[in-house]
Amino acid sequence: MREGYEGTGPGAITPDGCAVELYARLPVGDEPDVIAAAVPAGARVLELGSGVGRVTHALLERGFTVTAVDESAEMLERVRGARTVCTPIEELRLDETFDVVLLASFLVHAGDAEVRRGLLRTCVRHLAEGGCVLIQREGEEYHTNVPRERVDPAGFTVRIVSTEPVGDGVDAVHAEYVFPDAVWTQTFRSRPLTKEQFEEALEEEGLRVDRYLTQDGMWVRAVAAATGD
Repeated sequence: MREGYEGTGPGAITPDGCAVELYARLPVGDEPDVIAAAVPAGARVLELGSGVGRVTHALLERGFTVTAVDESAEMLERVRGARTVCTPIEELRLDETFDVVLLASFLVHAGDAEVRRGLLRTCVRHLAEGGCVLIQREGEEYHTNVPRERVDPAGFTVRIVSTEPVGDGVDAVHAEYVFPDAVWTQTFRSRPLTKEQFEEALEEEGLRVDRYLTQDGMWVRAVAAATGD
């Protein structure tokens, strides 16, 4: 397990505390629609932190070519129809570039700033000329509107139970996923970033915000700092 990360519940647990069986149950949200609206049709996508392929499969259905990267072999076993690469994201070095690099699941908020830098460097390293990086940020009040819960139409409940400071601007976040027949928990480290801090973090690694894709500012299209669209 990564330091500060843990998970409980049935089935395999990944190094960052994610439960494979849980993520196999979770439905995909509006992520594929946001992505498809922001990139060229049929683009080659490098999906960093693909998990079991919830977004992967939806992108494949929309005609994209996807390379799915995850550090968990158990997660990647659930991916169908895409090339898979099992490695920590920050260590990825493929001898190719992609039209779109996708960094979702709030990974840019990694508690360890050096891990965040490694994630963004991986994005830049694999970005084709004229390509873009799509990043999912945490929403406003993610760390302050706690506890909170959401009941999904599919019949399960997601709770953010607590966020507790652990030093250096990082919080330990504790989440619960309650299904009629099983409960999973995850504890992970997250570093809140203001809009300004987020943009500075990108600039440090040679990226700049091209535009915010959603009204809540959670989805962002970034490009190489020296280029435009």
